[in-house]
Amino acid sequence: MPRDAIPVTILSGSLGAGKTTLLNHLLSEAGDRDVAVLVNDMGEINVDADLVSQNADLAVDGVTELSNGCICCELQDDLETAVVRLASDRDFDHLVVEASGISEPRPVARLFTTGSRAAARYEVASIVAVVDARQFHDAFGEAGAATRRETPDDEARPLSDLLVEDVEAADLVLLNKADLVTEAELDAVEEMVRALRPDAEVRRTEHSRVDADTLLRARYDPETVDEAGWKRALDADEDDEGHAHAHAHDHAHPETVYGVTSFTYRRRRPFHPERFRALLVDLPPTVDRAKGTCWVANGADLAYSMHQAGPSVRVEAAGPWIASLPEFERDAYRRNRSDLDWDEEWGDRRVELVFIGREMDEDGLVAALDDCLLTDAELSAAWETFENAFPTEGGEEWVVVEPTP
Repeated sequence: MPRDAIPVTILSGSLGAGKTTLLNHLLSEAGDRDVAVLVNDMGEINVDADLVSQNADLAVDGVTELSNGCICCELQDDLETAVVRLASDRDFDHLVVEASGISEPRPVARLFTTGSRAAARYEVASIVAVVDARQFHDAFGEAGAATRRETPDDEARPLSDLLVEDVEAADLVLLNKADLVTEAELDAVEEMVRALRPDAEVRRTEHSRVDADTLLRARYDPETVDEAGWKRALDADEDDEGHAHAHAHDHAHPETVYGVTSFTYRRRRPFHPERFRALLVDLPPTVDRAKGTCWVANGADLAYSMHQAGPSVRVEAAGPWIASLPEFERDAYRRNRSDLDWDEEWGDRRVELVFIGREMDEDGLVAALDDCLLTDAELSAAWETFENAFPTEGGEEWVVVEPTP
């Protein structure tokens, strides 16, 4: 941790969730603190910065001095350059970086934690997600509310992906616009948020009202920053030696009111690419979140990362299995990774998926997944002859299904 580091709060949330209102409350109620605010909006006109600094006394070179001594900067150049210059030119007690409504918070946080020039001047205090409770409930709250379409024409990421990523990265989640949903709907939203990010502090707010001490409190823990609900569920069912069971259908049943549960699916047999594609297109609407590693028998010998958030389903070719590397590279990797889950026949090739949802038919979904696995006869066939929609080059992404516009 750098000496005399400036604490940073990273603020995320979808467009219209209430981030700008939150910043205005903060700046008017900061007390003795001098707070610098970096605002990043989408488009050429930084509307958020204009709204945050509307009562400013002085504006020079994109940096606005606010009436209470706070500072607002329009984040139009490189983030690292902006924050380093700000620390050199100004004295302030705390920095708040507002990501745009289409940005992910984790890359912003990494800037301040990975040995950059910014990391030498700052330390992350907290990652805050502002959630529009109505919007979140409509995306995830009711079975069947989210509809999907296969093979979208556009490449824009759906809102459901961003909503989930904001929550999974946060250590403080504000369920805003709580007055626009019923108590039961708000309870359901909170339960889903806690399933997505078990360790986060959750507050219910109206009109983004939260006191400055709560917002700026230090919570960030680099050891748990990636402990999203799906990751915790994936780790929870390992045996005492830290190795995953080879053939597991493991459940996590926290106390729930609205039926939010999770389970982990592990197999040491690959999916048939066409049967697995068909299942991904038709995932039950009760599955709100699914993520993990897939082994697909298409001849490419690649590990695939599957990512589902509400109505959105994407698959990325993450790279080659360690077992597929030349012997020297494979053995060197295994020597450096004593914890690598290794099968004598298949190496690290595996299926390892976590599902989080509301009133899921777990047994039915497990049976459907099992039906996608290769049969004994198919195991001995030429896998490259199977009909295949999955990418065959590392780093390629396939948008399987996306929400209906």
